[in-house]
Amino acid sequence: MIKEEIIRKVNDALIKEFELDPAVMKPDANFFADLGLDSLDAVDMVVVLEQAFKVKMRTNYEIGKIITLNDLYNYIEGLMKKNV
Repeated sequence: MIKEEIIRKVNDALIKEFELDPAVMKPDANFFADLGLDSLDAVDMVVVLEQAFKVKMRTNYEIGKIITLNDLYNYIEGLMKKNV
């Protein structure tokens, strides 16, 4: 899966789940400050993305370092490479 597909799939899933405005879905958008998500939303986000990408995210400590959409895109890209 190429990076553009990952970005599209992440954005589509988050826009749908959290009813976000597509205009705010910029790589440097912060989940809390820019997207208005909270810690409970973060849990829901993990579940939604695990289902969308068919990967396990919760078992990896690196997930706590994800602050922006770009961090998330890179994290999922790394997971997809490991699962090939």
